[in-house]
Amino acid sequence: MLASLFIGAGFAFAAALQPGPLQAFLLNSVAAKGWRRTLPAAFAPLLSDGPIALLALLVLNRLPENWFRVLQAAGGFFLIYLAWNGYRAWKQGIPDETGADQSMPRTLLQAALVNILNPNPYLGWSLVLGPAVLAAWQETPNQAVVLILAFYATMVIALAGTILLFGTTHFLGPAGRRTLILVSAGTLALLGIFELGTSLLRTPTV
Repeated sequence: MLASLFIGAGFAFAAALQPGPLQAFLLNSVAAKGWRRTLPAAFAPLLSDGPIALLALLVLNRLPENWFRVLQAAGGFFLIYLAWNGYRAWKQGIPDETGADQSMPRTLLQAALVNILNPNPYLGWSLVLGPAVLAAWQETPNQAVVLILAFYATMVIALAGTILLFGTTHFLGPAGRRTLILVSAGTLALLGIFELGTSLLRTPTV
């Protein structure tokens, strides 16, 4: 149960802090319309991820059992790769993006569209969440439910917190955002190591 909570909450927390299309949308939307009108966009993953998750689970469920070790190891390397990218972004610094782009979408449905066109949810569900959910389901269905709930609850809370920080404080200037990226990179690295270790310890089936 604790492993499911760790994977779900940890991956969501790190993903919410990583620079990407959804985060860029939130920053520009806050700058253009304020945090109150942007706050509903924190729920965008709940709208966009359903088809992605269903597709990933249907495909993964048809794979032989031994492929889960391969996918879990690939997911670990993917998380470490994301951590490395986050570390590079921290070292290089990030540009000041406080200027509003008036052409950016600003509604919940449009934010969901931004996310569904983002490759990260597809990679996340194919390489990390999908294998983790199926592995948890094999233990008990409750663990799979806990993992999914932990992921989306943490994702919504983290995105909402990011929106509030964007809109109500000066903490998320360039220096503050660099700090969050470094925290995110460290979390991703720990998750990647955990996934690699779990894949090596998983007992192969004959």
